[in-house]
Amino acid sequence: MDCTPLFRNAKKASRALTVLDRDIIDKILLSVAETAVDNTKYILEENQKDLAMMKESDPGYDRLVLTAERIESIASDIRNVVKLPSPQGNILMRNTRQNGLVISKISVPFGVVGIIYEARPNVTFDVFSLCLKSGNACILKGGSDAINSNTAIVKLIREILQKNGVDQDILTLLPAGREETTQLLNARAFVDLIIPRGSRELIDYVRDNASIPVIETGAGICHTYFDESGDKVKGRQIIYNAKTRRVSVCNALDCLIIHEKRLDDLGYLVGLCADSSVVIYADERAYLALTGKYPFEFLQRANSESFGTEFLSYKMAIKTVSSFDEAVDHISEFGSKHSEAIISENKNIVQLFYNIVDASSIYANASTAFTDGSEFGLGAEIGISTQKLHARGPMALEALTTYKWIIEGNGQIRL
Repeated sequence: MDCTPLFRNAKKASRALTVLDRDIIDKILLSVAETAVDNTKYILEENQKDLAMMKESDPGYDRLVLTAERIESIASDIRNVVKLPSPQGNILMRNTRQNGLVISKISVPFGVVGIIYEARPNVTFDVFSLCLKSGNACILKGGSDAINSNTAIVKLIREILQKNGVDQDILTLLPAGREETTQLLNARAFVDLIIPRGSRELIDYVRDNASIPVIETGAGICHTYFDESGDKVKGRQIIYNAKTRRVSVCNALDCLIIHEKRLDDLGYLVGLCADSSVVIYADERAYLALTGKYPFEFLQRANSESFGTEFLSYKMAIKTVSSFDEAVDHISEFGSKHSEAIISENKNIVQLFYNIVDASSIYANASTAFTDGSEFGLGAEIGISTQKLHARGPMALEALTTYKWIIEGNGQIRL
């Protein structure tokens, strides 16, 4: 279908958002949170239609699943967004020039934000709440695998907008076809920013084909380096949590790097992972260290594809290194600049890790599972940016604003 009318309507609706009363915005968001919980049965029924078309073994299945608990968590995140100050209209800088001009730098919304995402219906709620609070209209392009879930969620939200006298076109859900994606990526006259959330393939496709500015998010190849001085009790819990808390999310652990002097502790460090049937792809030294200490059926030798892979499942690689520098080199070669961690009791080594490793979120003695907008106190997130321009790490309200210059004069002319 021709999406131009939808794009045009979203652009027009975005202008009204800039003057929408902030109390009305918060009222709508609270209503969305309440409505999501009240309509849990309806949302789950529509979600089940999507789940019925996907195999449970698919890495995207867990991301697609909605439960009553997850809907309550989504509602809680929306309420947290309400509590945050508006990012609009903040004075970022102000000065008075010698000629009397008063020049101010003011935060403003982008206008219309396009989001392209895969099997993640929770993103529909997150994107709407953050875009509304920051004064942006949003155009959603979800995948066909979540079409019923997304349609149901958007229907409920648009009904709330209508009841509050707000233009429903501030939230638009496009059909799930590939042609609609192409149109969105090239709607320069109407869309100000594109944010993809999903696999590396999706992100690469959007970046390579968009004529609109893109912020890359999502793909996470995450490492944890267990240093020579690492505490094995801390390490055992951190590794297990980072790997198994939710294997389908982008902050899950993909590769454990271990200093060769701590190989004797490797069986203990990954011992809990065996309880969750985690398949380990170990390099030769790690394989020998785990032989007889890790279940044989879950232990395999690593190959060239084991490193630099985002598993999104109960799988993990192990790399043995002889030095801190070798660990950092491995992260540099195979990481995706998402989340990287070190387990070490050496403060100097930890500081070096902070300084040298290039990633949006860097941890010491903690699980990478915390890379999340709500965990960072941002209310929710629209994605995890792995690039460096404009936004980096969990993107929330502030990342959905840009700025403009306001110049107040009294007849000044430039000679």
